[in-house]
Order: sequence, then structure tokens, then C-alpha cells
Amino acid sequence: MSAKHAGNTGSPSEMLTVSEAARLLHVHPNTIRQWSDSGLLKSYRLGYRRDRRFKPEDVYRLIVSEQD
Repeated sequence: MSAKHAGNTGSPSEMLTVSEAARLLHVHPNTIRQWSDSGLLKSYRLGYRRDRRFKPEDVYRLIVSEQD
């Protein structure tokens, strides 16, 4: 099954790493991990190391919600 048909998670290359999300949100990577653990920022775990990845739209949604 291709990534296109595997759901709405996007391909791993389209998703953001912890560091990329932290850079966009101007916070420390550990803050991103805490937000992910608490459910504030939705993450997807990939690979055998269970690395976190984030959809760009979820990160931008968090930016917009913080401005309100």
C-alpha cells in the first residue's frame, strides 16, 4: 500500500522532525516532545526508533491557536 493510500498522514518526507517543528514554533525541542506527550501537538511515531514526526498543518494550527 502506498503512502498516498495509507491514510492522511502524508509521506515522511512531507512531515516535520522535532527540530524542524521547534524551529518553526521558536521553542526548544524538548518542549515539542512535552507538547506531543501531553497531546497538545499531534505526533506520528515512525520506524523502529519510534521517531516523532509532525504534520505541517498541525504545527501551523498550533501557531494560529496561540495567536487567538
